[in-house]
Amino acid sequence: MIEYPAQGDAPRSHLPFSPCTRFGDFIFVSGQASVDSEGAIISDTFEGEVRRSIDNLRRVLESAGSGLRYVLQTRNYVRDPADVAAFNRIYPEYFQPPYPARTTITHCLPEVLKYEIECVAVMPPERR
Repeated sequence: MIEYPAQGDAPRSHLPFSPCTRFGDFIFVSGQASVDSEGAIISDTFEGEVRRSIDNLRRVLESAGSGLRYVLQTRNYVRDPADVAAFNRIYPEYFQPPYPARTTITHCLPEVLKYEIECVAVMPPERR
């Protein structure tokens, strides 16, 4: 059965998607960007947008009963390829070795966003 975990303080969106879905022990988190709790975009420096986006990802995972340390895979969208070096510097502050599987795609976001992240995670062993 597919579940749609309660969102707690995770950001809301006016767009037609669920922030996350859960099937068994797997959690699938939709793309998280630099938005406030109501889903309004917060423009910032690239680093600021990365940090806010990953914090939003963390909040969605925690609302589903998991967390960043249980992420299996991330998909990262970086508008400007010149920002990939900064992204590679920031990423290890949130994800520890051995790192999740990762894909990073450039030239893919609208002008209003610099970064977006989505992931697949699992429930912690104690919650399975």
